[in-house]
Amino acid sequence: MARDRFDLIVVGAGSGGLGAALAAARQGLDVQLVEQGDRLGGTAVRGGVHCWEAGAGGTGLPFDIYRRLRRRPRAVAISSYGRHMCWQDARTRPYRFPGGEQVIDPQRRYLDTLQRHGAPDGTPTEDFVRRTWHGVPFEPDEYLEVVHQMLAETGRCTVLTGTSFADVMVENGRVEALLLTSGAQVTAPAFVDATGDVRLCRLAGCCTLIGQEAAEAFGEPSAPSQPNARLNGVTLVFRVTPTVFAGVEALPTGIPEHCWWRTDFPASSFVTYPRGDLNVNMLPTMEGDEFVGMRTPAAYQECRRRVLAYWHHLQAEYEEFRAFRLLWIAPWLGVRESHRTVCQYMLTENDIRAGLDGQGHPDAICIADHALDTHGSGTGRPRCTELAAPYGVPYRCLLPRGFRNLLVACRGAGFTSLAASSCRLSRTMLQLGQAAGTAAALATRLGLELPEVPVAALRERLRQQHVQVDWPMPAELRAHLQDEEAP
Repeated sequence: MARDRFDLIVVGAGSGGLGAALAAARQGLDVQLVEQGDRLGGTAVRGGVHCWEAGAGGTGLPFDIYRRLRRRPRAVAISSYGRHMCWQDARTRPYRFPGGEQVIDPQRRYLDTLQRHGAPDGTPTEDFVRRTWHGVPFEPDEYLEVVHQMLAETGRCTVLTGTSFADVMVENGRVEALLLTSGAQVTAPAFVDATGDVRLCRLAGCCTLIGQEAAEAFGEPSAPSQPNARLNGVTLVFRVTPTVFAGVEALPTGIPEHCWWRTDFPASSFVTYPRGDLNVNMLPTMEGDEFVGMRTPAAYQECRRRVLAYWHHLQAEYEEFRAFRLLWIAPWLGVRESHRTVCQYMLTENDIRAGLDGQGHPDAICIADHALDTHGSGTGRPRCTELAAPYGVPYRCLLPRGFRNLLVACRGAGFTSLAASSCRLSRTMLQLGQAAGTAAALATRLGLELPEVPVAALRERLRQQHVQVDWPMPAELRAHLQDEEAP
């Protein structure tokens, strides 16, 4: 008979869910990982986000995954910036490149990818970006095989794909059980919502937010005077591959050559895969407001039409792209912002600008330094505000207010809209998940409710897993990260 009781149930197998399931299973919990899609990985696999951006805090599980990928031929690499539309030099470059380019850089190592902050006067010059910003592009099929292997090695994680939950049973601030779409009812002492749109939290009755909060709600200086429904833009990523038959691919019937959704085609991020293809990320493909007003299947089809028009534009206007052909369009939209859970603590713009030294939170369980970063004109906010220092994410941001056995480990954790624009990247989500899984294991061992987990013990357990929770980086952690070939 199928099991119906576990030590921990994790719903959603994107970066946060994978981090939670793997951390908990490695520490002895029997875990069930439930994923609605047909495979694990979330946007890091199905959404085309096949590159970890430069940023502080990508230690712990992200580095473990990276080292596994390094053992596989051309599965992962480190990238540096090549051309960029803002660095145009008419004397040496024939035209203005249509975005930013990241190319494989064999001279760089993983440690080089762990900083984004610190640009002089907050302005990332060409020299600073070339020296400091390095990404981690990977092949998604190899990534998927690695995380499956890591989960299987624990011997304690049951994985269900193509499965969601139809109902949730809640009593006195506790999730008691889930009714899965398979008809099974499963229960556990603890649950993690890693669904992205925090569907478990919402159906359980947690208070959630969506859209931009007013400035007075959290005292954020860059927030609007009145709340609104604006969201960060949505992207549909695609992949192109080199071809010996150069030319402009035919535009499908019914799709115009011109850009019909804005005055001109947007810029893109172009990242070279380890095996030579290009990952193309339009910034954005659809405004957040427009996406909210549509059903997801309709939004996807409209974004797909825009991808085809944009790719035709690139080939028609830039000769270098005629040496590529369209290989793959992501089956999932890259959604940057959705519902967010009201947690015991809400990370705000003020936390992010203050940095670790200014925050003073004793329960930081991971660090990050990505910019306050919005996509699309519909947000009404500056495009990108770089940070002077890294900041910490408190454990309380994972604890939905009013619940005792539920954690949230995804972009829908305890963040304001402004904070979520920074604290939403894949490696940060992996680390939120690692903290959630570790907290669940610690609560089980100590016989405590999740809000009662001693934060000093949690932080120490994370340090033992090579998670950076201190700034600057301790020497022993730096030595660990320098050993890229260790098993």
